[in-house]
Amino acid sequence: MILVYYLIIINLTAFLLYGLDKSFAVKHKRRIPEATLIAVACIGGAPGALLGMLIFHHKTKKKKFRITIPILVGVFLLLNGFFLYQNYRLVVTEYEYRSPKVSSSMDGYVIVQISDLHNQWFGFGEKVLLSKIRECKPDLIVVTGDVLDSGHTRYSFAEDFFRGAVEIAPVYYITGNHEEWLRGERFDSFLEELGSMGVNLLDDKAVRVDGFLLAGVAETSLGNDISGLLAGTDGEELVVLLAHEPGYHESYRSAGADLVLTGHVHGGQIIIPGKGGLISPDMEFFPELYEGMHTYGDMTMIISRGLGNSVIPVRINNYPEIVRVVLRAE
Repeated sequence: MILVYYLIIINLTAFLLYGLDKSFAVKHKRRIPEATLIAVACIGGAPGALLGMLIFHHKTKKKKFRITIPILVGVFLLLNGFFLYQNYRLVVTEYEYRSPKVSSSMDGYVIVQISDLHNQWFGFGEKVLLSKIRECKPDLIVVTGDVLDSGHTRYSFAEDFFRGAVEIAPVYYITGNHEEWLRGERFDSFLEELGSMGVNLLDDKAVRVDGFLLAGVAETSLGNDISGLLAGTDGEELVVLLAHEPGYHESYRSAGADLVLTGHVHGGQIIIPGKGGLISPDMEFFPELYEGMHTYGDMTMIISRGLGNSVIPVRINNYPEIVRVVLRAE
């Protein structure tokens, strides 16, 4: 949504600048430099600039504006069509997790993972996203943090998502770093609202679900000894762990997790073929862990590329991702 907000603001600014400059011209006041009027069109405000030219009948006879601004509108439409497609084309990535700990009765069990929504808008009431999740036919939906964004917080988007998700399958949710930054009365009321919907908050908790142990690590517990969280297992039971950040995989493995579902890295924002993700939210260039399935001894970790953006408002070659995990008996 950051990209959409920026485009609205810059085009409104361009429109107003052209109107203001026309007013100055009529009143014979000091004008806005032409370089400024063209520059605001170059940085994304071309449609607003063109609309300002037509509405205010301003600069329409000047060749540099009559030619340059329509060309910039064409470039704007091409680039933004590309960026919007890259940011809103939902894909489903499917993984099979095979283990002797998966019983025959659990064979084919489907877990859908949603991560890093960051207040991204996927249709009114998040219906596009929810429809795609429904097509996955999940037995369980897990949400691995950052449904909210601390920089452009829209609680209603997250509430719409959860309200629809609980109608599809049981939902378990852990918080991420952005929720941690939003701690306060408003966030507490958000969690209360989720509880009333039937969403299960799993921060530093473990529950038995459909024949396996499902546990979640709170953002504030990352890097700590979490073995106590999984202490009730006998070594024969499948342990699925939800954690927001993949970098603490050694902690997850030593605690006894079999399958870990994480996110946080946004796929590196821009995936360069043959090189990988460009940059993480922690400003690490070419992070080693940015997507996919990774194995550490007896533990498997899956990293979702997530759905939304935060500091960097665009994705390239990195479509928003729903993860579908199918458990298979071995």
